[in-house]
Amino acid sequence: MPQSSASKLSLKFRLGPLLSIGIAVVYLALVLLIPTVAVFYEAFHKGFGEFLKAIASPDFLAAVRLTLLATAISVPLNTVFGLCAAWVLARNRFPGRSLLISILDLPFAISPVVVGLMLVLLYGEQGWLGPALQALGVKFIFNTPGIVLATVVVTLPFVAREVMPVLEEAGPAEEEAAKTLGAKDWQIFWRVTLPNIRWGLLYGVLLTNARAMGEFGAVAVVSGNIAGKTQTLPLFVEEAYKNYQTEAAFGAATILAFLAVVTLVLKEILEHRTQRQGEH
Repeated sequence: MPQSSASKLSLKFRLGPLLSIGIAVVYLALVLLIPTVAVFYEAFHKGFGEFLKAIASPDFLAAVRLTLLATAISVPLNTVFGLCAAWVLARNRFPGRSLLISILDLPFAISPVVVGLMLVLLYGEQGWLGPALQALGVKFIFNTPGIVLATVVVTLPFVAREVMPVLEEAGPAEEEAAKTLGAKDWQIFWRVTLPNIRWGLLYGVLLTNARAMGEFGAVAVVSGNIAGKTQTLPLFVEEAYKNYQTEAAFGAATILAFLAVVTLVLKEILEHRTQRQGEH
């Protein structure tokens, strides 16, 4: 092959990856980086004092408390459920297993708004269980229990879906060996199963926490978006922006963005630890 042709071919192979990387960087900058920078600029361009003033309103603080409450309840519940579901699905083969996995994945496939409407249809005053709940003096919809329930539903699959592949890859051999040696079930879980799945479990909990704090659609339907009462942080951002309270809206958005950044950093750390564990 002539030298000029070889050099052109070499240049073509070098330009291809560079062009792909350039397109990816420009695309990410347009849809992610620049909007994120804009949010932080709008929150802080009048000074840090104005930022603190904007997020010190009673409605903002109430939204933070409700968001943390829904997260604090939904994450432990779905962690326990996810561990149980993952163990059952990974360690057993039974009729209907594929159907059960499909049902578990429904929150991934169904719009959060539809999830909220389903909960209203079931637990609302005119819903299927509404009269029975009213007789017991329990109010789900447009109340804190409905917000917690919506958050639980949309975050249901994350832990199970992260732990199940890890369990399948590890296999049951170590657990069976521990049982043969006389270990009790709780000892097998704490000393054998949990160490094998810890990074997958932490990753699932991290994703559950991030989704719980940022959920908008399902919560918007079941909460009624009442400021100071049933308004979570994402709903506060939307309501403040619609009412031209831009400093408060961007301040709250900055808090959510900061939490997202922390989540991403922890995610990268967990992935790095998982890769190192796999190499060893």
